[in-house]
Amino acid sequence: MTTRGASPEGADPLREAQDRFVAVWGQMAGAWGISRTMAEVHALLYISGEPLCTDDIMERLDISRGNASMSLRALLDWGIVERAHKRGDRKEYFNCEQDVWTMFRAIVRERIKREVDPLLASLFEIRDLTPESKVPGAATHNERLDALVDFFSTVEKLGHRFVSPPGRGLQLAASLLGSFVGASSRPAPTEGKP
Repeated sequence: MTTRGASPEGADPLREAQDRFVAVWGQMAGAWGISRTMAEVHALLYISGEPLCTDDIMERLDISRGNASMSLRALLDWGIVERAHKRGDRKEYFNCEQDVWTMFRAIVRERIKREVDPLLASLFEIRDLTPESKVPGAATHNERLDALVDFFSTVEKLGHRFVSPPGRGLQLAASLLGSFVGASSRPAPTEGKP
């Protein structure tokens, strides 16, 4: 049985639930800008909670060795999967980070490195192409660029603050936002009533 298809009738309920989780996680991959297989490998390692070798992953997801290897290498690069070894077994096994907050800090850190940092570098380069004193109309152009640079610099600083390895900034930020959203969705008390 593979996670890409439907589970047969009478299948193990735990395996069926795991397969559905892997499928849902894989569907989110497009929105995150990663391959579906990479997301499915990550989901399988996370939800199984045990080290799996490449052969186990290939069989469970019905994917090729090359696809499994590329996905594992990418997940290792992202820092959310690590190599593991089983005593007496020559195969290489892989573990997934099980702490959700640590996992998402690693993901946010990688997204900043891959997306925000290069964008900021490009914006600074573009800004340097139009020094205000030499190019007509550059002042307005540069104000727009400066606004973007300020915004993405703030995002980068907040991101680094939230994902710092010793800190719990991401969890704290989510909790604060959650309490704010919860408070703002409560109906306002009517006049004269508590």
